[in-house]
Amino acid sequence: MTQMSVDIETYCDLDIKKVGAYRYAEHESFDILITAFAFDDEPVQVLSEENQHEFFEALQSPDVIKTAHNANFERVCFSHYYGIAMPPEQWRCTMVDSTRIGLPASLAQIADVLKLDEQKDASGKQLITYFSKPCKPTKTNGGRTRNLPEHNPEKWQEFIDYCVQDVETERAIRKRIDEFPVPTSEQKLWALDQRINDKGVRVDAELMDGAIVCDKQTKEDVMQRARQLTGLDNPNSPTQLLKWLQEQGVDIENLKKESVDVMLEHYTSGVIHEVLKLRQELSKSSVKKYDRMKQMVCEDERVRGILQFYGASKTGRWAGRGVQVHNLTKNYMSLSRIRTARKLVKEKDFEGLDLIYNESRQNILSQLVRTCFIPSDGYKFVISDFSAIEARVIAWLAGEQWRLDVFNTHGKIYEASAAQMFKIPVESISKGSPERQKGKVAELALGYQGGPGALINMGALNMGMEESDLRPLVDKWREANPNIKNFWYACDQAALTAVKDKKIMKTHGLTFRRERGFLFIDLPSGRSLAYAKPHITENKFGREAVAHYGLNDKNKWVKIDAYGGKWVENIVQAVSRDILGIAIERLNDIGYSNVMHVHDEVVLEVPEDDTEALEKVEKVMGEPVSWAEGLPLAADGFEAEFYMKD
Repeated sequence: MTQMSVDIETYCDLDIKKVGAYRYAEHESFDILITAFAFDDEPVQVLSEENQHEFFEALQSPDVIKTAHNANFERVCFSHYYGIAMPPEQWRCTMVDSTRIGLPASLAQIADVLKLDEQKDASGKQLITYFSKPCKPTKTNGGRTRNLPEHNPEKWQEFIDYCVQDVETERAIRKRIDEFPVPTSEQKLWALDQRINDKGVRVDAELMDGAIVCDKQTKEDVMQRARQLTGLDNPNSPTQLLKWLQEQGVDIENLKKESVDVMLEHYTSGVIHEVLKLRQELSKSSVKKYDRMKQMVCEDERVRGILQFYGASKTGRWAGRGVQVHNLTKNYMSLSRIRTARKLVKEKDFEGLDLIYNESRQNILSQLVRTCFIPSDGYKFVISDFSAIEARVIAWLAGEQWRLDVFNTHGKIYEASAAQMFKIPVESISKGSPERQKGKVAELALGYQGGPGALINMGALNMGMEESDLRPLVDKWREANPNIKNFWYACDQAALTAVKDKKIMKTHGLTFRRERGFLFIDLPSGRSLAYAKPHITENKFGREAVAHYGLNDKNKWVKIDAYGGKWVENIVQAVSRDILGIAIERLNDIGYSNVMHVHDEVVLEVPEDDTEALEKVEKVMGEPVSWAEGLPLAADGFEAEFYMKD
């Protein structure tokens, strides 16, 4: 089938990094400046009157596969600009297909890592700033707010060349990654993901606007009070405030949330206490999500493009974009109090908010962020979450039968884990008992070869446990789960042998193999995890281990050390993601529209009069998966008038 590689350069008054592709493309100022394209291995062309018929015929033909780097952008832009449908089934994305084999997402980074002859032109940022964004009016430029081709013909030709080079680079990447074919199931899931992003989720505009006004007023009041207490010009400046606190004798090294929380335990009243509390109010990041919604919301009050397919390259899980729905504050207020708070914020009755709720406005606004997502008129949300999916998957992969028995019966894994660890009857463990607490923190922290440090990070000390109790707790959990422990070591050994001896290693239904500069782990679903440039290194214990290359938290391409628990974590999360993908497809097949999904939870928009929806959704999510025989699945859901946690 013919492939057409495409790249475009665009203009808009809006900043795409703030508003996202959908809002950007629908804006009245949006314009496609340059379109470069190439069929198969033919020379790259620039769209013109002479070739426009050929281009548009190919663009709309189901017999021509369109490829682009971050194809969502080209799809959305063409659809809005030309008013034509752009079915995702006809597109392929080199960005997604690169992350599938452990490469970065950035076109420039991929070209650099692969050492391609066709590198991305580094001058692009300057050219994009000049032609694709508004410019500041000056006397020199005649007071204009936009640079056009006639204002600098030489730069314009450079911009055309830059766009052509992007097609060359994208095509070179495509040829390399085509050596690793994309499973049909994955391409189908990507297309469905595009349709979910195209649909988007509705935002409660009244609540959003009320929250933004409330946040602004509150921060002005907080800033004024902080200035009175500190005498600082800008008490929201971490540098200024940190210096002031240290001058008051406060032993604090930074203003990170953890550091402020520790100081508040020491300073329980007085000026320092109040200043630290005000700092917490000013730094609440969750409230900023209202501003992001405002920036991204489209003309029909829906936010689109908030999910990134294969956003986590080590597992294939989705990542959040824009509003970042994957890290929303959990609701702890009752449903009636949430409803009242929403009403008051929408009415901008902030004094009423202060009278009814004995907590800060910022805390209340954080609580309400989730509820800003609402169904369309005449519809309701059905929200359903897989029950303990990772705990089920690791038990199934490792063959830890007692855990599978728990999930096939009562499902109380925290109680059952405590009973197994402490050799006591499960019936003797109540919800508030210390044994259940230990079982819970052990389950959450220790499945991926974590030790005492993992328990501390999970809050064990805050639960009243002594540090001396942690190592025995780790030992007891591992003794109770010998097959999971063996699973860690088996995966570590398989990876080591596959990389060192270039042997195909099979264990626990998984295949480890080294091929063409990558370590692949073939999953039961048929999908593979990929790790670039695997090699043997020495770990901190002086033993041989596998390291590979990938992106760190700062988006830098660096060496990453791996071990048994880390392989298992990636595998379990990847299998869990594959099960979520199957559930999304199955629900779509029976007519239920997924507007978003968060971690292991789906959010469906269904007609209000569909009284069987919840039961059907839970049933579909609990159905067995063909390649996961013996894996017990279950889901727990509820209906809602807005997005929330049950």
